[in-house]
Formats: sequence, C-alpha cells, structure tokens
Amino acid sequence: MSVQLTDQAVSPEDLLEPGSPRLAGLLEAIAAGAAERERDRVHPFEQIQLIKDSRLGALRVPREYGGAGGSLRDLFRILVALGAADSNVAHILRQHFAYVEQSLRSTVPEQRERWLREAAAGTIFGGASTELGATKVGAETVGTRLTRGADGELRISGTKYYSTGSLYSDWLMLNALDEAGELAIVIVPADRDGVTLEDDWDGIGQSLTGTGTTHLDGVLVEPDEVLELRMREDGSYPRCGFLQLFITAVEAGVIRNAAEDAAALVRSREGRPFAHAPAERPAEDPLLQEVVGEIVSAAYAAEATVLIAAEALQAEADSVRDGLPDEERSHQASLEAAKAKVVVDELAFRATTRVFDVGGASATKKAKNLDRHWRNARTLSTHNPLLYKAQAIGDVAINGAPLPSTWFF
Repeated sequence: MSVQLTDQAVSPEDLLEPGSPRLAGLLEAIAAGAAERERDRVHPFEQIQLIKDSRLGALRVPREYGGAGGSLRDLFRILVALGAADSNVAHILRQHFAYVEQSLRSTVPEQRERWLREAAAGTIFGGASTELGATKVGAETVGTRLTRGADGELRISGTKYYSTGSLYSDWLMLNALDEAGELAIVIVPADRDGVTLEDDWDGIGQSLTGTGTTHLDGVLVEPDEVLELRMREDGSYPRCGFLQLFITAVEAGVIRNAAEDAAALVRSREGRPFAHAPAERPAEDPLLQEVVGEIVSAAYAAEATVLIAAEALQAEADSVRDGLPDEERSHQASLEAAKAKVVVDELAFRATTRVFDVGGASATKKAKNLDRHWRNARTLSTHNPLLYKAQAIGDVAINGAPLPSTWFF
C-alpha cells in the first residue's frame, strides 16, 4: 500500500548519512539475525519496514522535496554497508533507487515532484520488465499490453519475471506495449486488484529478495500513472551503469560480511587447533591471521572500487541535472561500472571461498550458513555477465570501440 505523501523536509538530525549514529543503529538492526533469516527462509518484511520508517530510500531525494539530498557516493557507501548487514535487503532496494534516479532526471515537473515526494515519505518502489521467451537478454520482446477498454479505462495485462523487491514494495514500475505498439512505462500500486506477486524464485542465493513472478490481470492504470518515456536521438535506451554498479556494491557488502564472519570464526575457536598448527590458539595463528587479512583487504578494495565508479556516475548525473547531457560522461560512467564489476566479482569469489580456510569441518555446518556468502556473491554476479563485460572493456582499450548500447551497460 502507498505511503502517505508529506511536504515536511527532513531535519538535519533525521538524515541517515554515512557514519551517522542513526544509520549505524539501522544497519545493526537489519544485520541482527540475517544469517538465520536466510537459512530458515524468514522474509525480511520487518527490516524493510525499518527502512521505510527511517526513510533511507529518500537519501538521493533533494531537500526541497523532503529528502536528504545525498550524493551517489553517499548512496553507494551505504549500499556496501547495507549489503554487509543483509545482502537480500540491499538487493530488494535496487529498483527503488533506480526509480528515484529516473525521477531526478525527469523534465516533467509534476511527475518529478510527485514521485520524489513519495520517496521522501518512505515509499518503496519495485517493478519488473523481464519476460521469458526466445528473445535476446537485454533486448526482450514485450508481451505485456496496455489497452483501453470500451469504458475508456486503461488496463495492463501480462506476466513479468525476476521481479526483485516487488514483494516488499508499495508501487510497481512496469513496461508494456500500448495499442499503437509503442513502449509505455506505468507505475501502479502493488496492492491494486489484478496484481499477483508470486515468491517463486528458487536461486541458490539471494533467496529472500522476492525475485519472483508478477501476474497482471487487467490491472487498472490511472492516466497519471503512465510515465513519460524519453529515449536518445538514435532511438536506443540510455546506458544504465547505475543498475549495474548497484549489484556490484551489494557484492562488495557480501565480501565485507564474509570478512566479519571470518574474523569472528577465528575468535570463537578457543580450542582444538591442528596438531601441526604454529600456535596453540587459533587467534594467534599467523596462517589464519593471513587469511583473514586477505579477506579484509579484499573487502576494502571492493568498496574503494565501487566508490571510484560512483564518482563517474555522479559526473554523468550532474551533466543531466545541469541540462547538458554528456554522452562521453555516460560512456565513461558505464565503462567504470563495468570495470568495477570485473574486479569485484573475482575478489568476491575468492574471498567467500577462503572463509572456510580459517575453520575446521565444523565451519561447513548448515547452522553456521557460511556458504551463503559464496552463494549470494555468485548469484549477484550473474546479473551482468562477467565474460562479456571483460571482452567489451578489452575492445575499448584495444580498438577504441564504444560499449554496447544495451541496458546491460
């Protein structure tokens, strides 16, 4: 259900800024029991409500609309920390923050103000665009239809997949073809009649993100819920380094969480060192210390990489805000997001495996759920294919070729 709009600006003491006590408290509350929730399949509805209540989703909303006015660097710093607290919760918010960014770029004043104020009030946006079928990934054929009935009302019907976050959201952003065969983007309340959300995602990781199926059965669409869609002059979609870097930031959070668990595991091992270990206590074992040091360093490098790429995204966003969209900055932002993905993926795969090097066989017990780090990192990494990203980066470096114009970049 939609959160009530507000005209009240956020006071300085209410801002969830990086490093603030309020943010630290929120992250601590979300982290509590995260491993057990995933192990026992307990959905984080309570944790998402904490985010709504705290209005964390308003971080990028300008202060004049009731938000915190944070930068993209602020956002990605918090995303890494949120990913460390609970990677499922962080991933759930991907569509929300993407829609906030889209609203920030809107040149339709009424549309911009309405949805930014919704975000400022604590509303969470979700949605889905993917449809299954014999299509190219990243250039899907849209089977969902937006039609006008004899009564003049607009209705949307179709089936969407990979609806990450929709299970927890107040509004759903969806794409469809209208009666003229043109692409339309609509946004409807998640609890409107005709919307059915299935929690049928069965991936090995990120199991609580609500990445399931959305059925739309003649769902009413109000006239002001049809969004204006702007495309580039060449007819292609704008690049979307933001969505790609978002996933990489969550993955960096997974590495940080793995580092925390590795250190905690060594501290907890008071007895039973291996007979040939160089120290009597695991916490004093230089080999175990080295492994933990490597994982901690991987977490540091992953976050630093994400934040550097976030600065390129900010430069591109600033050019749009200033009314001078810069294709070169857009390309550079996407290129840096792609580079970050290639680096962080490899760091994550190694770090989340090395966690087991600091424990004995007991570290593999299901009760500890330490394998979630690798499962979640591997699942996150598949959202944008590493091999194609690396190839495209190489083509840029060798031949000066442009990146592909699909939304995967």
